Parts: sequence; C-alpha cells; structure tokens
Amino acid sequence: MPTVIFVRHGRSTSNTAGTLAGWMPGVFLDETGEAQAAAVGQRLAAAVLPIVEVVSSPLDRCVQTADLLAAPLPAHLARSVHEGLGECRYGAWTGRPIAELAKEELWKVVQDRPSEARFPDSAAYPAESMVEMQERALRAVRETDARILETHGKDAVWVAVSHGDVIKSILSHATGAHLDDFQRINVDPASVSVVRYTSRKPFVLRLNDVGGDLTGLRPPEKPAAEDGDAVVGGGAGAPGSVG
Repeated sequence: MPTVIFVRHGRSTSNTAGTLAGWMPGVFLDETGEAQAAAVGQRLAAAVLPIVEVVSSPLDRCVQTADLLAAPLPAHLARSVHEGLGECRYGAWTGRPIAELAKEELWKVVQDRPSEARFPDSAAYPAESMVEMQERALRAVRETDARILETHGKDAVWVAVSHGDVIKSILSHATGAHLDDFQRINVDPASVSVVRYTSRKPFVLRLNDVGGDLTGLRPPEKPAAEDGDAVVGGGAGAPGSVG
C-alpha cells in the first residue's frame, strides 16, 4: 500500500500569538513557518522519494505550507485539497487565547479524556467532538490512499499537510492506541510523521521528525516479508538509514 508522509503546517501567526486558530480564515505562516515549510520541501527533494501527490487541508496555513514544500519537487506533481484533513472544529473556542482556554473545565477533558470532549458551538464556527475529528480524518486518509493505490500502485508516496491535533489522532490510531492516549504524541510545526498502510496493519515509520535524511522512506525493492508482516527481530533497517 502507499506510504503517507504527514506534515504539520509550519509555525503560524496564531501559534506565535498563543491563540487557537481553528477554522479562522487568514491565518498564515510567520517567517519562521515559511522557512520551516521550505526546508521540508528540500528534505523531500533530496530524498528523491516517489511522491505522486500533495494533499492539503483547505486552511490557509496548510495550503501555504503545501505550496512551499512542493516548490522543489517535480512540477508535474499532483495537488489537491481534502476538507477531511482540516483542523478540528473548535466552535466557540476558535480564536481565543490558549492561556484562557486552559482554565476551563473542558480543557481537562481534552487533556485526559479526549474521546469524551465535544467543543461548544458558536454562531460563527460550528463545533465537533474529537472523535468526529478523528473519524473524518481517517476517512480522508483511507479515501486518498485507496485512490492513489489504484492510480499509482503500492509503492507510491503521498504527502498529507494537516494540523497538530488531526495528525496526532491519525498517528494514535496507526499505533493501535485509544484516542484518550493521543495527547502523549507530540507533533511540532513542519514535522514529518510517516505511516505505511498495508492490507493487515499500518506501520509507523517516522514520528515528529524535524530534520535529517528521508531517503530511508524509499519503498524497498525486495521486501523482507509479506506485505503487512513485521520483520521478526526488527530487521536491518531501511536502505540508506544511518545511526
């Protein structure tokens, strides 16, 4: 099955302001975030991975990140937007300071029992639960993965540009963890996390990677085991991996 490279958007103006951007329009990367996104593109280009498409959340900070990381990649690379990769719909929490939100009772639920958390609606922004966020993000990944498998084959690689909580929920599912444990995962701005989905189970290949060589993500020419099988004993590592 194809390999998915999950990239969180680079640092945004909302990140530096300490606010919860949610689905607010007009939230773009700051200068550091622009540099971070461009650096991810350089790393992907240097690895010469068989990337066939970059799929982005529709929100400005993710589209901007996708534009910057795609710039050094082949010009014919497909580009698309999938609403299912969009940020969690935080409803009435949208745009508010994080320090203020941390004082609310719901904050504790989000931290300790996120599967029970549902954000309050507002007139401006609809809300969803964290379970709903995870379910539609996983649907987006499955739909895109199936389409790319059919079009490009099992050795294809695609990039999904999304948001911190969304990627954490996807990675939590990939590891077999309950959503209540997803806050144990850290996903930094412009970090790279990689999952290879198989007919039997997903394999998490990278987690919150913020630098270094990505050539080890190239699909192996001769797999050591059947697709979906883990190599007993751990194997020799991916070709080109060091350290």
